Amino acid sequence: MRLVTELFASRELLTNLTAREIKGKYKRTALGQLWSLVNPLAQMVIFTAVFQFVVRVEPDVGDPSGLDIFAVWLLCGLLPWAFFTNVVNGGMGSLVANENLIKKVHFPRAALPVATAAAAVVTWATEMAVLLVVLLLVGGRPLLYVPLVLVAMAVLALFALGFALALSVLNVYFRDTQHFMGIILQAWFYLTPIVYPAHLVAEESAKLGPVLGGLTVYDLYRLNPMERFVEVFRSLLYDNTLPPLDAVLACLAWTVVSLVAGSWVFTRNEKRLAEVL
Repeated sequence: MRLVTELFASRELLTNLTAREIKGKYKRTALGQLWSLVNPLAQMVIFTAVFQFVVRVEPDVGDPSGLDIFAVWLLCGLLPWAFFTNVVNGGMGSLVANENLIKKVHFPRAALPVATAAAAVVTWATEMAVLLVVLLLVGGRPLLYVPLVLVAMAVLALFALGFALALSVLNVYFRDTQHFMGIILQAWFYLTPIVYPAHLVAEESAKLGPVLGGLTVYDLYRLNPMERFVEVFRSLLYDNTLPPLDAVLACLAWTVVSLVAGSWVFTRNEKRLAEVL
């Protein structure tokens, strides 16, 4: 609660830091903010070429939307994942990158990772708006679910922020954190059903049977919070239906855990940041 109060009191500073992040990300580049669209589109083309035409992954047809376009199905999971990694990576390095500012000026240190997350939200909102237009053009009916999509975006932003708060502190003490997280996020990506449908894991899990105390591989697989977030976004955007209740509850529970843990780690170490840096 103290963290929220301090950030609200420093909202003007937070706004300025967010604007600085947005303007500085693509400063002196020819395409500027268009890079926020080019990067996910390039990934979409690469993954579509590999997983549809080489590996030949076939996701289920959207139910009840009837959509059957791999590239669009891919984007519905890829954009939330890209946002999550942008917040985690940006927030994790925000304290170290602003070492001089932290040592010279007194302000709520949490404003730095929060500003990074807020800037990523702006970029993500633009990408999602483009995705909505694409979905409408190919015959989807996502407009009815836009309010729920916005809620899901807010929940994912808070979930990612919790990670960013904790990792930003850890990165101050152990500078190898960002390198380890690069490996972890790469593995996490393939443990999340972004380029393949989750039913493939369920099918292989059924063949193996219980592997750990009566739990199957699929049960363990579903403990991945990003698997649930991807399911929610695909249900709303690609299937045009309400997501399963268990997925919604899991996302909310993981978000609470992430925020509470991240805030606790940050507030416990905030006063020593300038000294350690």
